[in-house]
Amino acid sequence: MKGVTDDERPLAGITLRLLSGVLFTAMMVCVKAASTVAPLGQTVFFRSAFALLPIVVFLAWRREFPAGLATRRPGGHLLRSGLGAAAMFASFAALALLPVAEATLLAQLTPVLMALGGVLLLGERLTAHRAGALLLALSGVAVLALPALGAGEASALGYALGALAALLSAGALLTVRRISRTETPGAIAFYFILVSALAGLATWPLGWATLSGPQLGLLVLSGLFGGAAHICMTLALRYAEASRLAPFEYLALIWPVLADLAIFGLTPSHGFLLALPLVLAGAGLAAFEGRRLRWPLRR
Repeated sequence: MKGVTDDERPLAGITLRLLSGVLFTAMMVCVKAASTVAPLGQTVFFRSAFALLPIVVFLAWRREFPAGLATRRPGGHLLRSGLGAAAMFASFAALALLPVAEATLLAQLTPVLMALGGVLLLGERLTAHRAGALLLALSGVAVLALPALGAGEASALGYALGALAALLSAGALLTVRRISRTETPGAIAFYFILVSALAGLATWPLGWATLSGPQLGLLVLSGLFGGAAHICMTLALRYAEASRLAPFEYLALIWPVLADLAIFGLTPSHGFLLALPLVLAGAGLAAFEGRRLRWPLRR
């Protein structure tokens, strides 16, 4: 909006961030519910293909479609999109094996791994913040995963896939940092979703399931919810600074816990409750490094 700056509408940004958390949880619920019948590639295709609809409408509304899709970094888009698509496959595979809350918690490793990747790949300095964030996050993952490893449960594979998804997401976001100097957010989002849809479609020869109406509806909704969540997050970052939104990022974990309780009848495990503060503390350290904390609604 013309004349609107980030600091002028923090309440709108916070509201949109909370809404994006609800929509993202709804997407994960649909994916998990459909995972019992739909193969992984089929799920990725529907989630990505139908996410294109709200995103294209949003870009057209902002007059960024199709002109905003012009790119000077096709190789950068391909790398970012490939890593993001691989992360989606790993994330959905983990979600089929884990409660929604635990899969969401593992995704909070992404900012920690991004900070570590900045050191290893971009030559950034290893600070006390980053070392502490990594230690806290890895301690949380150990608390969450070690009981399953000792018992030989199938969920151990889910934890490994969730951690892999976070690693791949961190790589994708590090690539975004490089290409965003010349590429628009709309182009980055569009090409990622397009590549993910094509990657899912490539699994068709391996065999897709014949879906009933309700099952097909779940997959379509997963895409619509996912696309809408991305739009809400984009607008939230437009209206409020990332440092103002960060505390509400972690409030978004409330919705997966409620979804597990109300829809899947799953109560949070002791490991999840112990891991939660450790992983969030690590993610918070990584996210707030070098920033001054502000009250969310202070102008």
